Amino acid sequence: MPRDATHRTVLRTVTGPDRGLTWEGLPLGQPFFLSTTFSSAQNTLTRPIIIYVDADACPVKDETYRVAERHQLKVFVVANSFVNVPRADWIERVIVPAGADVADDWIVERVEPGDVVVTADVPLAARVVAKGAEALAPGGKAFTASSIGLQLATRNLMQDLREAGAVTGGPRPFSPRDRSEFLQALERTVSRLKRMGFQAG
Repeated sequence: MPRDATHRTVLRTVTGPDRGLTWEGLPLGQPFFLSTTFSSAQNTLTRPIIIYVDADACPVKDETYRVAERHQLKVFVVANSFVNVPRADWIERVIVPAGADVADDWIVERVEPGDVVVTADVPLAARVVAKGAEALAPGGKAFTASSIGLQLATRNLMQDLREAGAVTGGPRPFSPRDRSEFLQALERTVSRLKRMGFQAG
């Protein structure tokens, strides 16, 4: 059955706790994508897990491939310029047109609960989490509904400080420990989704 045959996405707005639509950490009035499933829970849980990689400058593509191969999962590597990928039928390279948020939009339009998105982009992670999917940073830190509001605020603050010249340094170098922690976090995430009933590809 096609993935989109039993699932559609609607744009909703956080209006307040009395409406049952407020996600902890997201400010009131902020639009977000709410994934609404019309099929049975069983049909939702038995569909395959898909991993989406926000590939521009992603340092953990190889680690993602290792976990995906172990669990026989489909991987979409999404970028707005050419990126090398291994020759494997379970890895698909997607090159989108240049432009702000084009790659993000491609991922968000397709991601569903049970999928995993690998990204360092906090706004993209917020959109992914709002659709009920998993989002992991390259260092292994998970973006969650309870943490994404603070992570967005911190990201915006640091961007403002850099633009004002108050912060001149960039993020610390990516380390072997970061790589190891990501590998373990992705393995845990996929294993948890499989225990919940989501399937390999």
